[in-house]
Amino acid sequence: MSLYEMFDIFNNRMEKIGTASRSEAHLLGLWHQTFHCWVYRETDGQGPSLLFQLRDAKKDTYPSLLDISCAGHLLTGERVEDGIRELKEELGLDVSFNALHSCGVFVDDNTITKTLIDREFCHVFLYECAKDVSEYDFQVNEVSGLYFINMDEFQQLIQGDIESVEAEGITLNGSTGERYEENRVVSLRDFVPHQKGYYDLILSEIRKL
Repeated sequence: MSLYEMFDIFNNRMEKIGTASRSEAHLLGLWHQTFHCWVYRETDGQGPSLLFQLRDAKKDTYPSLLDISCAGHLLTGERVEDGIRELKEELGLDVSFNALHSCGVFVDDNTITKTLIDREFCHVFLYECAKDVSEYDFQVNEVSGLYFINMDEFQQLIQGDIESVEAEGITLNGSTGERYEENRVVSLRDFVPHQKGYYDLILSEIRKL
């Protein structure tokens, strides 16, 4: 990630109006595009589980929190289809764009701090993958771990019906670089905050599939 990466900039009707650096886009709250892909798998008798990445502790936003399986910004001149590079870079998945299921565009207007205003047109996709969590080759320095969480339990969590869920996954020892299996109990404060409507979109689309 570089603060000098260049983004295409849009008005609030998603019409391109220019370009700007990452730092300028976030400082001024300029609309830009991102690629999101949620990976899920079917578990016998338990329904689908969602894959969450654990953000690296050195990230400038939301360090050490659980987030979307795979996400990244689209750079100047990139098409939505180019977003599949994020799956390869972050998770080691070599996937055809045609293998993804589109959930459409989610409009996200998020003021994180006075100098970090994130206005995104999020192109959201789903990808079903039967791999075990240990088989993913995740990107060190961006991702510190990967965890599966039962989808029904996660929905209960975001609705406030339960206070915590169990996440089953693999994490990275920052000192040795070793990866080891880990189960952890997590609550809402352990996740990057997203609008409930965003999660509702993801969960309803998975159920349709």
